Amino acid sequence: MIDIKFVLEKLVSFESITPYDNGCQDYLAELLTELGFACERMDNEPVSNLYAQIGEGNPLVVFAGHTDVVPVGHEQAWDTDPFVLTEKGGLLYGRGTADMKGSLAAMLKAAEQLLIEKPHFAGSLGFLITSGEEGDDFDKGTPHVMQVLHERGITPKYCIVGEPSSVDKLGDTIKIGRRGSLTGKFIFAGKQGHVAYPHLANNPIHMVAQALDTLVQYQFDTGNEYFPPTSLQITHIESGGEANNVIPGELTLQLNIRFSTEQTAKGLMKHIDEHFAIHNLNPETNWRLNGEPFLTQPGTLIDASLASIEKHMGYKPQLSTSGGTSDARFIAPYDVEVIELGPRHESIHQVNEHTSLEDLEKLCDIYLDIASRLL
Repeated sequence: MIDIKFVLEKLVSFESITPYDNGCQDYLAELLTELGFACERMDNEPVSNLYAQIGEGNPLVVFAGHTDVVPVGHEQAWDTDPFVLTEKGGLLYGRGTADMKGSLAAMLKAAEQLLIEKPHFAGSLGFLITSGEEGDDFDKGTPHVMQVLHERGITPKYCIVGEPSSVDKLGDTIKIGRRGSLTGKFIFAGKQGHVAYPHLANNPIHMVAQALDTLVQYQFDTGNEYFPPTSLQITHIESGGEANNVIPGELTLQLNIRFSTEQTAKGLMKHIDEHFAIHNLNPETNWRLNGEPFLTQPGTLIDASLASIEKHMGYKPQLSTSGGTSDARFIAPYDVEVIELGPRHESIHQVNEHTSLEDLEKLCDIYLDIASRLL
């Protein structure tokens, strides 16, 4: 029988700092194989990917998650070894306990219980696990696996991503969508010169100042029922600084836009390019679309999730699209009903990351209930 705490202890011991899995998925594959799942590695270096499935019928319900974790930061700031699961004060400490090895342990236990309680369930159950969620190699993880599955004619109907969605108490929030993320990098060319002879130079900082001032004040939209307004933030500016008497010859700017379903990436890029052109700026431009916005409409998966949480927790969760991006953005475009449901997120990406065994056991019950309703 799978023990959530034991599995989590093992998972935390793997120093799987993104994008390197370092053995996590080998361990998970062993457990899933013992449960009867057919496991396949779909690695895409440097990212490790694991897909497992039991059953061949419809609907296909998939548990999705990631084994990679963010760096621990200043290890001396931790009260415990970040790669040794430590129980203290009723909490379990370790990197990945909340984001999201704890969810994976709960999903495994839920799968085992489902197979015991419903050995002949209708449909099929899958696991999609990647080590490329947290870093810049995300495109080699879940997007790669979904494309391979699509080419084989394997299409999940429902997907539960174990991201830490809860705020104050377990299950109080379900993520039913996320904003899109678009990053732009721009290099503005000026002309280097001596500060005493500005007429012989062209300062790129001065060139872009007015354009940036109006750009950050522009209101793209007011959001909608599910999404807040589109937001643009300048994240990096670099120019000059080599000497106090030199006008720099170049400026590099980076910005990120988090956008709702009111916008498209193509439309946003066009707006920014035209805005710079109006100010007689023609930068070298590089865009990267990190993910389109998505929204799971009310339906079978949301209904099952609401009913399950009310049954096990006694309250109705909030449906939200807040927060950053997740791998759900790569699953939804395949016409999959997808939600994010996991532990509380208060300590994720921090020192002393933690969760509680009680929450993980309840989360297992919720996962099991949802899967049972769908299957």
